[in-house]
Amino acid sequence: MCFTRLFFLEKILNYIIFDLEWNNGYSHALGKYINEIIEIGAVKLDSKLNIVDTFKQLVIPQYTKKLSSRCKRFTKITPEEIKENAIDFNSAFSDFERWSGNDDNVFMSWSNSDLFVLSHNYLINRNNCNISFIQKYCDVQKYCMAFVKKDESDNNQIGLSDCALKMGIEIDTEKLHRALSDCYVAAECFKKVYDAKKLSAYIHNCDANYFERLLFKPYYITEADSELFNVYKHDLTCPVCSGRIKPSSEYIIQNKAFKGAVRCRKCRKSFWVFIRAKKTYDDVIVKERFVEMNKKRARKIFFIK
Repeated sequence: MCFTRLFFLEKILNYIIFDLEWNNGYSHALGKYINEIIEIGAVKLDSKLNIVDTFKQLVIPQYTKKLSSRCKRFTKITPEEIKENAIDFNSAFSDFERWSGNDDNVFMSWSNSDLFVLSHNYLINRNNCNISFIQKYCDVQKYCMAFVKKDESDNNQIGLSDCALKMGIEIDTEKLHRALSDCYVAAECFKKVYDAKKLSAYIHNCDANYFERLLFKPYYITEADSELFNVYKHDLTCPVCSGRIKPSSEYIIQNKAFKGAVRCRKCRKSFWVFIRAKKTYDDVIVKERFVEMNKKRARKIFFIK
């Protein structure tokens, strides 16, 4: 398997590290808050990790017309810049696709949140979340974290500037939070810890379902008898004696779980059972929790003498 991955990396011509800046605001057209891309930056590295080209473009926000104060504070992007230098979303990303070329590229970003936002922006602007020219993707943040020693106080993820600091890379903090500047920093972090064998494990093939899966939001099923899950037909096993328990004849919803009263005929213990059915992109994941019922309550519910 490792040989196959290394052979694959030998075919790669370029690594493209991209970064997006976005404006968070309420869209009246969509009826919700969204993150709308207002700038894209990218650096292209050849197989020897030399930066051979760069890309930078401001994008006109179509849904969130006004830049939020947070966006202006962090990115230093002004409405005047947008007015003078920005182009529409479709034109900007058609240009980016042409710039990327038809070579064997691995696209990278600092965490997959950029890819998530890009895919969602494709959906609202092009009615299709599939980014066809991104066929291979790597979360360069996750890759770099494998080489960085974390302190006990660190969170699960490390920020770009903190990672650069830990790697001894000098950065100009005044230029951070602009797309192209962040790409340069991410590229230096990547080059610092480049290992072809280890990198191969972090590269994903973006098939037809990749972007749909990325955007899919798992949810709990709260309808007792649905096409996806029927709680009345869900088999239960006693947590005490492993005997089969007949499902409850009546469930109520409590904290997105089906709650019901059940009794094991084998060991004669009574329980409250809590069943959660979570819909993911690929499956329905069901989890159960049993709480033994006190005898007084059990006698009342099950008419025990």
